[in-house]
Amino acid sequence: MPNTNKQIEKLTGLLRQVLETLGENLDRNGLKRTPERWAKALLTYTEGANLNPQEHLSVTFDHDGRDYPEKVDGMVILDNIHFTSTCEHHMAPFSGVVHIGYIPDPDHYRITGLSKLSRVVDVFSKRLQIQERLTEEIALAIYSSLTPLGVIVMVQGLHYCMVQRGVQQPGSTAVTTSRCGVFSIDKDLETKFQNYLLMRMDTHGQLS
Repeated sequence: MPNTNKQIEKLTGLLRQVLETLGENLDRNGLKRTPERWAKALLTYTEGANLNPQEHLSVTFDHDGRDYPEKVDGMVILDNIHFTSTCEHHMAPFSGVVHIGYIPDPDHYRITGLSKLSRVVDVFSKRLQIQERLTEEIALAIYSSLTPLGVIVMVQGLHYCMVQRGVQQPGSTAVTTSRCGVFSIDKDLETKFQNYLLMRMDTHGQLS
């Protein structure tokens, strides 16, 4: 990992040039420390690039024949995991919620702590991203680490590159889905997952 102090120093100089190119006066009070603050913020926004999501998913709980009934095949669902990421196309933020569902393999019942799923979302979202890849990366990380029968991930995101520039559509939300294992071939399982999300919307008015 690069030395953070050196990164901050280098980024601060570059970001000063950006602000000067925009015509800003870096001597005014509001901007005197902005290049340094901006540099530190950028490192925070992208710190997930230096983190390994597998470290969180390595903490699992295996079925030992006593804790669970034989042939458990229920779906584990965690919804409304909030995230904020940075779009790599326009360096603008996008934010929203992630919904995750997976079915443990009943012959090797392995689950992880629910907080670990949130950690995985956090790792991948704190990178320069596009929503489509974010969705795929979360699903594949869970699928490869827990080896469940299947994983489904749905992401709802509001993109500020569409709010502040271009078409300027503040009410548009992008929805992306990734499926692994049995979710790729059994549409009824995806319907079950979506019905749960709809039930949550009916109960609480909205998911996000």
